[in-house]
Amino acid sequence: MQDPVDSRLVAEVSRDARATLAQLAVHVGLSTSAVQARLRRLESTGVITGYRALVSPEAVGRPLSAFIEITPLDSDQADDVPQLLEHLPAVEACHSIAGDASYMLFVRVATPPDLEELIRDIRRAVRATTRTTVVLQTFYENRPLALAPAADRAEPDR
Repeated sequence: MQDPVDSRLVAEVSRDARATLAQLAVHVGLSTSAVQARLRRLESTGVITGYRALVSPEAVGRPLSAFIEITPLDSDQADDVPQLLEHLPAVEACHSIAGDASYMLFVRVATPPDLEELIRDIRRAVRATTRTTVVLQTFYENRPLALAPAADRAEPDR
């Protein structure tokens, strides 16, 4: 992917996307201009794909989180589940998975009746069976990316 300095820079930006160039420079031991150039390169090569604010779900009225597994009723139907569900704002993530189900969604809603309505909307949009797991408590999420040093990522001796 990149050299050890780039790895440290990516880890620092992952930990604090609002860090100034000067702060990042101190953490990685480069000048501000060198950090800025490296960030631009990491962005242009797709290593850093964006910056975003983390919002408290409770503060914006969506305290209830759940995982919803989706299994289409007809395995011969077009595999367009992500496109069919992208209009639902409660769906924060859609993952293609291995196993009995085809997709795993992560959703956030305000209340159990809202979750029930969302599940109905999903079943209508996709014609699928669902299996829902409600999150009782989240201990951590959106963790900063911790990259192993380049030597740790090397192929093991065979």
